[in-house]
Amino acid sequence: HLVQGVVAGIGGYGNCVGVPTVGGETNFHKAYDGNILVNAMTVGVADTDKIFYSAATGLGNPIVYVGSKTGRDGIHGATMASADFDENSDEKRPTVQVGDPFTEKLLIEACLDVLRFGALDAPRMKYLVDGVVRGISGYGNCIGIPTVGGETSFHSSYNGNILVNVFALGVTKAEKIFKGTAEGVGNPVIYVGSKTGRDGIHGATMASAEFDEASEEKRPTVQVGDPFTEKLLLEACLEIMDSDAVVGIQDMGAAGLTSSSFEMAGRAGTGIRMHLDRVPMRESGMTPYEIMLSESQERMLIVAKKGREAEVVRTFEKWDLNAAVVGEVTDDGFVRLMWHGEEAAVIPVDPISTEAPVYNRPIARPEYADRVTATLERERVTDGDLTDTLLRLVASPNLCSKHWIWEQYDTTVRTNTIAGPEHRDAAVVRVKETGRALAITSDVNPLYCYLDPYEGGKQAVAEAARNIATSGGRPVAITDCLNFASPEKPEIMWQFSECIRGISDACLALDTPVVSGNVSFYNETEGRAILPTPSVGMVGILDSDRDGCGLGFVEEKHDVILLGETRDELGGSEWQQMFAPDALAAPPRVDLARERKLVELLLELHASKLLRSAHDLSNGGLAVALAEMSMGGIGCHVELARHADDVDSIGLLFSESQGRVVVATSDALSVLDAARKAGVRAQRIGHTSHGTFLIERNGVPLVRVAAQELARVYRSSFALLLGGDTIDEVLRGVGEEAPDVMAH
Repeated sequence: HLVQGVVAGIGGYGNCVGVPTVGGETNFHKAYDGNILVNAMTVGVADTDKIFYSAATGLGNPIVYVGSKTGRDGIHGATMASADFDENSDEKRPTVQVGDPFTEKLLIEACLDVLRFGALDAPRMKYLVDGVVRGISGYGNCIGIPTVGGETSFHSSYNGNILVNVFALGVTKAEKIFKGTAEGVGNPVIYVGSKTGRDGIHGATMASAEFDEASEEKRPTVQVGDPFTEKLLLEACLEIMDSDAVVGIQDMGAAGLTSSSFEMAGRAGTGIRMHLDRVPMRESGMTPYEIMLSESQERMLIVAKKGREAEVVRTFEKWDLNAAVVGEVTDDGFVRLMWHGEEAAVIPVDPISTEAPVYNRPIARPEYADRVTATLERERVTDGDLTDTLLRLVASPNLCSKHWIWEQYDTTVRTNTIAGPEHRDAAVVRVKETGRALAITSDVNPLYCYLDPYEGGKQAVAEAARNIATSGGRPVAITDCLNFASPEKPEIMWQFSECIRGISDACLALDTPVVSGNVSFYNETEGRAILPTPSVGMVGILDSDRDGCGLGFVEEKHDVILLGETRDELGGSEWQQMFAPDALAAPPRVDLARERKLVELLLELHASKLLRSAHDLSNGGLAVALAEMSMGGIGCHVELARHADDVDSIGLLFSESQGRVVVATSDALSVLDAARKAGVRAQRIGHTSHGTFLIERNGVPLVRVAAQELARVYRSSFALLLGGDTIDEVLRGVGEEAPDVMAH
């Protein structure tokens, strides 16, 4: 724990401030069992006439305090370091200082990463998992934005097209919002950031085509990012935004200068004249075509007030960034591209931006949809021991702990993280100096969306709202990333339109507007499409950063209450994927009115401080949810008599019926009374207990296992599976965990 913590601390701080760690020593001896040592040496270079000394000289000279605000951390730190440690030393922990390598000015508060991989045993998949995780940690850690949550799942449909979706949460004052608009005829257009290269050319068109056996040749179109330049760019943008010099600003994303210039002009109803030979370039011989389509990273396009361009350029140059006035806003509705004084292209703005063609693609319900049965056809089982079934599900790649992933991320930089990965159903970050907090989550079940796109779209929004409410927040808005295969196929357009219809109906029912989003089509390789994956990111507000509770049981003898109803709904479930993988059965139905009642009830229970633990039921069903709540050593004894008596034990434990939450409380009567008044079915199903995990029905044990064994399987499985072990080997406790850097 100490080794991992020290390395993560050095990496998280050192990487973020941009100082390379180029060497050192690490050794081990029992003499340091009680006192580890962390020594650091820094080397700096300065001109001799630029050396400053820490001396208070010159009577009357002002003394200026700069930097972070003063807090209670570090009080008596020096005296603590000048005393022996004993068994009470842990009480001195509050004297340890908390460092923040960045200032409070950064607007971006947190990120979620939504990762969809193919089957873990597919060729190169372990290499891809390792590469994606290292890429996210290497970039995200360096720019000082915590990665506080997300999703990671595996399905063979992603064998040829993995998905990496990122949700970024920012906080600013309403009057400080800047828009991507090119207003004001004669205003200068300024290019800032990294130089333009040939990386990323045709990146947008590559993303708008199916992959085939020649796809490896498209690798050069992938952009190469530099997190340290990105950090400088963020800070420079924030500094210039504090002035009133900026009229509009937009990053250069897909299609680079083309999209940013046309979109900014389109929103304002103006035009732009751009001199491409003034664009900073890092490669010789680039053509206007290449400059306009390059997707080199860390670049922005700014429209400034006329006469303020020198101020903008100076600000970015101060941050060691390129800045050049490359054009001006016009009133003719055209983008005119100049190259060494000659007109290289003249293109009308509206047909490319606001009046682009609207496609009306053919839509057809696919043949497979008619083969989806209303319920999963299977033999009912009599009540008996299902411990092995539960352990296999907990050990599966989709349900086991992903701490191997998120421990490589900096989840706490900037010191605002209240609940990070696997602590609540949603991540929670405080908004400093307000007393409030924000809850964020990402959700979608792609297999549900394949089996019934309308219900799958509804479920993505409904589960996100449950996660927010279970964590103590009120759902307020969503963004989405709609990942689908080729829209030129009528059956894919049917999936797309039905998912959107489901998302729309759920957002209307839950009062969560869609404030942003994007669409990613053509996610298929050699005709094999990904599952429809409309990832939903949701934000909620906690009126107090002290509201909410964790998902884990925290104390013995708390009452365990199940909110909601269980039905025999195993279609698309984790149980069905493991034990009946070829079946086609409808996913759980989503009752939006019940979901709304459940959200309101959870908010009322949180406001009344009645909940000690809360966890929504989703992938894996009731048994998996109870297991996840027992990972801290406090388990539970649950008796499911008189709950869903018409459902057999498989359905009872592993059905993924929606609109359900498990809560733990010390005041069951108040919780049950509030549920009754809210119109939500609630039943006390047991109590928490130390070290044991027992689920019964009418006295017949369905699952019996030590909470410690559950935790071992849950926490060790992912690294073991990455290392090549099977689930059987994980359950037996043999094998070796994956190394930090996987072999290709």
